[in-house]
Amino acid sequence: MCGIIGYIGQEDGVEMIVEGLRRLEYRGYDSAGIAVVDEGGKIQTVRCVGKIRRLEKRLAENPVRGTVGIGHTRWATHGAPSDENAHPHRSGPFAVVHNGIIENHGELKDRLLAKGYEFTSETDTEVIVKLLEDEWRRRGDYVESVRATLRQLRGSFAVVFLNEEAPDLLVGARRESPLILGLGEGAYYFASDIPAILHQTRSIILLEDDDLVVLRRDGFHIETLEGKRRPYTVQTVDWNPVAAEKAGYKHFMHKEIFEQPRAIIDTLRSVVDLNRERLRFADLNISESLVKTVTRIHLVACGTSFHACLVAKYLLEQMCRLPVDVDLGSEFHYRGPLLNGSSLLMVVSQSGETADTRAALKEGLERGAHCRALVNVVGSSLARMAQGVLYTHAGPEIGVASTKAFTTQLVALYLFALHWANLSGKLRPGELSEHIQGLRELPGKLEEVLSGEQTLREWARLFMDREHFLYLGRGPLYPIALEGALKMKEISYIHAEGYAAGEMKHGPIALIDEKMPVVVLVQKGPLYEKMLSNVQEVKARAGRILAFVEGGCDARLGHDVLQFPVPQTTPWLAPIVFTVPLQLLAYHMADLRGTDVDQPRNLAKSVTVE
Repeated sequence: MCGIIGYIGQEDGVEMIVEGLRRLEYRGYDSAGIAVVDEGGKIQTVRCVGKIRRLEKRLAENPVRGTVGIGHTRWATHGAPSDENAHPHRSGPFAVVHNGIIENHGELKDRLLAKGYEFTSETDTEVIVKLLEDEWRRRGDYVESVRATLRQLRGSFAVVFLNEEAPDLLVGARRESPLILGLGEGAYYFASDIPAILHQTRSIILLEDDDLVVLRRDGFHIETLEGKRRPYTVQTVDWNPVAAEKAGYKHFMHKEIFEQPRAIIDTLRSVVDLNRERLRFADLNISESLVKTVTRIHLVACGTSFHACLVAKYLLEQMCRLPVDVDLGSEFHYRGPLLNGSSLLMVVSQSGETADTRAALKEGLERGAHCRALVNVVGSSLARMAQGVLYTHAGPEIGVASTKAFTTQLVALYLFALHWANLSGKLRPGELSEHIQGLRELPGKLEEVLSGEQTLREWARLFMDREHFLYLGRGPLYPIALEGALKMKEISYIHAEGYAAGEMKHGPIALIDEKMPVVVLVQKGPLYEKMLSNVQEVKARAGRILAFVEGGCDARLGHDVLQFPVPQTTPWLAPIVFTVPLQLLAYHMADLRGTDVDQPRNLAKSVTVE
């Protein structure tokens, strides 16, 4: 959840640290702070509750300077947002920033209280720095004291330490929480996510669980908590730094909605050989022999990624004729899933760091399942843990509410299904070419949807005062109804629920009256007539209908129904095309209501704690 930045170099690092925090604010925004070692060798700390702009104001009033420092933007877990609970936390000569949850902080705190240590916050993080001071008083060796401290922690952590007694060192470590090392010109960086340092360097090292890193101004070394040096690989991030900027858009989310045609093209190019009309999966590691072995596929994800998996269930079962289970990551690990050597587990996560999804993958590996991951971030934890990986190519997604990550997941899962069906002989001759042609046309269909944005803004203006929405879809558009409702509630704070349209009369119909807008997704095909019947049921109860209609407006819906035409496409690509106008509707509703679109309350981009 929270965002971490660390710097050691030759220049004053305060502005660089603050800029890194601005770029990490999507990870946490309850409070923020920095700590730097000043010219006199003393740690100066400035922190406050609220967003980064409040920290900037406080720094303007109380300027600090230093060439080694740490920063943090917080998403509260232990303790409400407050100045006292903001990071960095201090004890003796030390300061620390921390992302994660220390599960045994209660017993550690009791032990430290018995020794006379005093606590000023409600956080689990303060336990870490007090424990470090205690270890240092006994051992006298800084790095060994850090190592001894971390060995006592149960749970997840990414931590970076400052020490007045060793002002030319920056020490960091991670376990089940992301932390990367950036290599710059005469400088080194710690960060919890790539965008924080993308404006400074594109050379990074992805740290692994139980890595401990010591940075000096002239170099660094990486070792395990057991003290063994660890070999590493320097990677070059291929994201364009400009992609992490708003580029004239009011919000990142708005920009990312309009980036979807390009993101889908990039995802397709990574897999589809358009000239020879074939699929190439460099890292997925799916073979004909594996396809013959697997009797059931399990898809596991959280939030928006879970909705992508629900769409994929329809696709995989019908295209590959294979049973598919879809689970929430937060439930899967704890229900004792039936996994074995004939199971394929595919976990899906934009960040590749989602804690619940990571726990599910660990469960799958332990039970002998064939484990694969679908992620957006190269080298992320899930990518490294899995036995094969399929990357989306959405680029950096800064808005908390996922848009282009979702549609590229849908495309990637579609490609995965095609690959599986092709290997298993379920595709008839020439059918793969037909699917690839549909994919070729998809970005143009999305551009057509985006050109109708003004209509959706007008709809948002009509309904911006409503507090409840109902979304209805059938077949593979049912998960899109769920996703549309999620987007609406995430960023506009309007209560919205998605339902399979056939289930409306089993409960939700009781809510429908003249004050209830009902969004219906009308796809041409075998369920078309049934959806028209659902529309009539809503109209009979005075519900106001907003219809997204495949192939153009339909007179059968009636003149009293607001209609938005959705371009006709192949049945399995329709979920992607229907998604984009729902994103735009939610975006404009939130923008007109004046909510914080990119950083909606109580949410963070990457959920790295269970």
